[in-house]
Amino acid sequence: MAVQSQGLTLEPHQIIVRPLVTEKGTHLSEKYNSYPFEVHPQSTKEDIKKAVESLWHVRVLKVRTQNRKGKPRRHKMRAGHTTDWKKAIVELHSEDRIAFF
Repeated sequence: MAVQSQGLTLEPHQIIVRPLVTEKGTHLSEKYNSYPFEVHPQSTKEDIKKAVESLWHVRVLKVRTQNRKGKPRRHKMRAGHTTDWKKAIVELHSEDRIAFF
C-alpha cells in the first residue's frame, strides 16, 4: 500500500476508521450506491479502495476524498479546535451493497 512509502504499514481496518452514518450518507447509499467513511489521514485513494474491497468483498468503481478542517472550540477561557480528519466517499458497482447502511 502507498502508506508504506510514508513509513506506515496499515491494515485495512486501520485505514477505514468508521462509517459516516448520516441522513446524507444514507441518501447517497440508496440513490447512488456511494458510501461515506472517515479514513486515516495519510491513506490514498488506492489504499481506501483496497481496504473496502478486502473488508466487504465488493467492487469499488470510484473513490473521492476530502480533507476536513477541525472546528474551533472553546472551553471557558481556553481556545482550541477539533482534529482535522479525512473523509472518503466510495462508489460501488451497481450489483454490490454494504449491509450496515
